[in-house]
Amino acid sequence: MTHKLSNPEQWLALYGDILYRFGLARVRKSEVAEDLVQETFLAALKAKDKYTGQSTEQTWLIGILKHKVIDYFRKASRDNVQEFDENIIAEKDDFFNQQGHWHVNLSSWSKPEEAMEQDQFLVILQQCISHLPPRMAQLFMLSEFDNMTSEEVCELMSISTMNNFWVMQSRVRVQLRHCLDINWKN
Repeated sequence: MTHKLSNPEQWLALYGDILYRFGLARVRKSEVAEDLVQETFLAALKAKDKYTGQSTEQTWLIGILKHKVIDYFRKASRDNVQEFDENIIAEKDDFFNQQGHWHVNLSSWSKPEEAMEQDQFLVILQQCISHLPPRMAQLFMLSEFDNMTSEEVCELMSISTMNNFWVMQSRVRVQLRHCLDINWKN
């Protein structure tokens, strides 16, 4: 099925909200998300003659926005290379008992695949992500939501070694799990 482009003057009304939410979920700053959406529309306007119709107009625009978000992260990582802060998570005693087991029983979470479909869970997950340091949230969003490989994330975020990536990813997951243990009751 070949799709056709609508009038570019209608793009903002048709896709502005979805593009803004997509961008905001990734960059977590409303003014940056707004700028990225504007850049997406400008890039789409310039590339409209190259649109092949193999995807829907919305999918095409989200693809452009995804590249704009990646460019934003790439520029931000060049401008503000930070070392990993060893103190961003609490002592392990906050999460584990004397025997080294988690304080919260995962079986209380029921079926996690069903929880992902629940809007309330997604709201709480987004809140937990928003409490992460910005660099850590970016790492998690790129690897888990944008399905980038660990190598791509390392290159994009100027992470020097794969070991650093896995340490950061592990710590992000511990923090998110702790936040979900406290806030998610299904």
